[in-house]
Amino acid sequence: MAEAPQRRSVHVGVGIGLPLVAAGALAVLLFRLFPADAMVRWGLSPAVVAGVCWAGQLWYAGYGLDPGGLADGFWRRLLGLANAVTLARGALYAVVAGFVVVPPSTSLAWGPALCYGAGVALDNLDGAVARTVGRETEIGRRLDMAFDTFGFVAAPLVAVLWGLLPAWYLSISAARYVFRGAVWLRRVRGLPVGDLPDGDLSRYLAGVQMVFVTVALLPPTPTELVWALAPVVLAPSLAVFTRDYLVVTGRLSDRR
Repeated sequence: MAEAPQRRSVHVGVGIGLPLVAAGALAVLLFRLFPADAMVRWGLSPAVVAGVCWAGQLWYAGYGLDPGGLADGFWRRLLGLANAVTLARGALYAVVAGFVVVPPSTSLAWGPALCYGAGVALDNLDGAVARTVGRETEIGRRLDMAFDTFGFVAAPLVAVLWGLLPAWYLSISAARYVFRGAVWLRRVRGLPVGDLPDGDLSRYLAGVQMVFVTVALLPPTPTELVWALAPVVLAPSLAVFTRDYLVVTGRLSDRR
């Protein structure tokens, strides 16, 4: 009986408390860092946008956690070294999202590239730390997935709004949601859903996308060159999403 209130408090803390506290802390920090001339687009503050986006990521990661997995020491594991690295990556991606409402003429033009690039550099570090110290957790995996997906939306969107990438490049951001939605719909309809193919190629291409978007966001990078390379970089990733869907629906055999 005593476990029920404990699990409920963890659920409330993860689902409501942590997102609100984290969003407030990030917004306050960014209010001090963003100059006034960076807060003039659409009447929205990048600090508030970043805080709301980080809160949304944290809420998504905590939503639906298995109550049975919320044992003693949950908060200690959540705030452990590996998850701290992951949380830092999520905060960096949230800062990138704040630049959606910042005009490209801002004095902080290097901000999106530096923040997203730092997040990309931390992408494999959190997993390596978790495996090294033996602290791989469900919440850590959910945080990692949520931040990866969000980063693939925030950074390309800023690049498109700043004219650094063509609008159709956002198809790589939409592809993840379309794929997951299509798989979910099959399950709802009672149709079979197979296993995903080996993810090594997907991870490699995801890494290529991250590096390419980071380079595209760098102010010195020639925009003409980025636009010329965009279809070459984009096409293999979209092809892999198509292959994965054909495999999980049984239309294509996964020969390993």
